[in-house]
Amino acid sequence: MMSDLNFCLIQTELFWEDPEANLSMFQKKIDALDAQGQIIVLPEMFTTGFSMNPEALAQSMDGSAVEWMKETSMKKKCVITGSLMIKETIEDETHYYNRLIWMQPNGVFGFYDKRHLFSLAGENKYYTGGEKRIIFSVNGWKILPMICYDLRFPVWSRQQFTESGVSEYDVLLYVANWPEKRIHAWHSLLTARAIENQCYVVAVNRTGTDGKGIMHNGQSMVIDPLGQILFDGKDSESITSVKLDRSTLISVRESFPFLQDADDFQLMH
Repeated sequence: MMSDLNFCLIQTELFWEDPEANLSMFQKKIDALDAQGQIIVLPEMFTTGFSMNPEALAQSMDGSAVEWMKETSMKKKCVITGSLMIKETIEDETHYYNRLIWMQPNGVFGFYDKRHLFSLAGENKYYTGGEKRIIFSVNGWKILPMICYDLRFPVWSRQQFTESGVSEYDVLLYVANWPEKRIHAWHSLLTARAIENQCYVVAVNRTGTDGKGIMHNGQSMVIDPLGQILFDGKDSESITSVKLDRSTLISVRESFPFLQDADDFQLMH
């Protein structure tokens, strides 16, 4: 039986291409929280902002940023997640990833590499796209993480069923650097993802102007399985805790079993 699930959304400005300053800033914010038992969500590329400079800034999986996540998660007894630049060498070739890390208090972690790279900003020229989805489990809840531009591609996040007929996941989680000038699409697509997949959507965006002069106005959101907005972060820095109610999720799926009529399909990589 699932208990209720607690998320802490950190909506904030980021220091452009300055990992040390960003980690220090997040450390101060998290130290001030009673975060035990929560999932703390940081924005996309939380150590640098949405930069196309991975050769200079990307770290390995045993670098200081992942180690910071591990130490902070253990200290605060909570899950910490967000994406950052990661480099890996495969067959003597260096690859860069926009990688979401899911760090647990026991030091065990998983990760998801952004599938859809934002070609409008040249992300596809610098980073390697991910090839698989991953679902994390917390207190009986199943959580599917996505990164920013993934939001525009509904097939990638489409709810499927296990062999026993159980919904594949309960929460869609997005971390982003979504610009102010396209914020209407952010609102609309997040709401659509919640309704079509009969799940909660939790989405964290940054605020402030980045190093390329692009303005971000937050609007982090939590949306229930009926598409109703439970939280809207507006356009200023904020740290907000939101509890997801399991009974609402169960009731919606039992009262409106629309997913049983969904089209069958397979994701081709």
